[in-house]
Amino acid sequence: MGLIGGILKLPAAPFHGAGWVLRQVVAEAERQYYDPSAIQRELHALSEQLDEGLIDEEEFDRREDELLDRLEAVQEQRRRDQGDY
Repeated sequence: MGLIGGILKLPAAPFHGAGWVLRQVVAEAERQYYDPSAIQRELHALSEQLDEGLIDEEEFDRREDELLDRLEAVQEQRRRDQGDY
């Protein structure tokens, strides 16, 4: 049934291709979101926004906490991956 199964599945091929593309996009977005150097750059930019008066202390603290939480999650994942619990 290999050839016949392949022919029968052919109309669904674009959906399988779209699913693969979507998985690749999500994987890349996650890689960038949890990239420590990107998080450090965002922290630096956030600090500059505070210094320039573009955001207030409350906004700075809230966003800084979010970024530090992401950075901590990355470090924790790396420790788990290395087996250092």
